[in-house]
Amino acid sequence: MTVANTKQPISLERFVLSIPGIDTIGYFAHCSGLEVDVSVYDYHEGGNNDFVHHLPGEVRYPNLILSRGLTNEDAIAKWFNATASKPELKEITITLKSGSVERKWTFADAFPVRWVGPNGDASGGIATETLEIAHSGMKAA
Repeated sequence: MTVANTKQPISLERFVLSIPGIDTIGYFAHCSGLEVDVSVYDYHEGGNNDFVHHLPGEVRYPNLILSRGLTNEDAIAKWFNATASKPELKEITITLKSGSVERKWTFADAFPVRWVGPNGDASGGIATETLEIAHSGMKAA
């Protein structure tokens, strides 16, 4: 059974990872790394001690970490294998679906750097997978 054919979401709120040409990679309950950080350079102007200029510096994006997922293992394996010798950079989209509300983020030059799972236990807990993705930043919609 492929992820595209799965009818049951893992929760009411879920993150869906899609890649053009590969389709849906999986559904995840948790996502971290949806953030951007701009470093600030303090510039002390000579002869002016009343204030300090604050100038924008480097823009940094942390890796995306998606967990508690149900993934298309064939697509992940294909993407990982292609990345092992040379990164297969893709434009990816993460969609948050919460009831009738939907938000999307698109990331440029993304490639997988870590995959774990599925992890679970014999007591009937939910098996979880984790996927970590490096990228070059969010793209404008």
